[in-house]
Amino acid sequence: MFLKLKASLQTVYLLNTTRCSTRNIVLVSRLCVKDMAGVALLLRALRTLRPGTLDATASRLPGPGDCVLTPASCALSPAWRTTAARTLQLCSASCAGHNKWSKVKHIKGPKDAERGRMVLKFGMMIKIAVKEGGANPDMNLNLAQIVEQCRNNNLPKATIEAAIKNAEKAKPTSQHMFEARGPGGCLLLIEVLTDNNTRSHQEIKRLLTKNRAMLSDGARHNFKRRGVVFVPGQDVSTERALELAIEAGAEDVQETEDEEERPLLQFICDMAEVRQVRASLEEQGMQIASAGLEFVPRTLSTLDEDQLVAASTLIEALNDCPEVVRVWDNIQAH
Repeated sequence: MFLKLKASLQTVYLLNTTRCSTRNIVLVSRLCVKDMAGVALLLRALRTLRPGTLDATASRLPGPGDCVLTPASCALSPAWRTTAARTLQLCSASCAGHNKWSKVKHIKGPKDAERGRMVLKFGMMIKIAVKEGGANPDMNLNLAQIVEQCRNNNLPKATIEAAIKNAEKAKPTSQHMFEARGPGGCLLLIEVLTDNNTRSHQEIKRLLTKNRAMLSDGARHNFKRRGVVFVPGQDVSTERALELAIEAGAEDVQETEDEEERPLLQFICDMAEVRQVRASLEEQGMQIASAGLEFVPRTLSTLDEDQLVAASTLIEALNDCPEVVRVWDNIQAH
């Protein structure tokens, strides 16, 4: 046994004189060592063949209870096969494809759909503004305010100009205002732009009935058409808001929320004084979120939690209707 082991080690050494032979010696040792007797024979062969490799090799020798080969190699490979087994490495980047698609599907998809609806709504608002006061924003205050809202929502200039041109050439459409009573007795104004009045009336009635609401004549009397300038209200106290309203010449200031439930201050004024109030607020260092003409409720409705959820579902369903331009309500913000 000792002579065979020595001959094997000598062969490895002679074939690897120009390379590091310690690794090859260890490979041979893994094939031969099975118990403490084998270890003793190996150390003896190393001292005889090449004393300088003993220290480098001894620290890498396996113990008596260790498996010196992989289980598959021990059972199937011949004793003279020393080629290292190929390993499969997995890169984390290669496993991230489904995660990327998940983000596209659940984040980008809904955002793209929401942005598409926003562009559609702004196009309809531009059509109504052009129909009421012409296609020149300098002569049409309502159109100018809508164009500014488009810019604040990062709509491209080309998209805005195309919408104005299309509004001038669009086929005849009619504008309607539906009055409704929703969950908890809240009042709604639903502005619609359509080329088929009967179809729009049936669709609005169906959505209202499905969400525990109904058409209600007279709801419009609870709203008044006013100019409104919206300002972020995170860091503005009530006293400061009143001072700003007085200095800007606004009739009133109210607290409300945007679609993401962030606080807003709405400065209410006459329709002809929107630009003046806006300019005054900007001079006082306020950032303008938007400005335009709105239907402002005269009285507000307070709803409980269940009624708020039902009203929110109804308003969302109405806004998803392609022919609905805007929905106004008199719900008290909590």
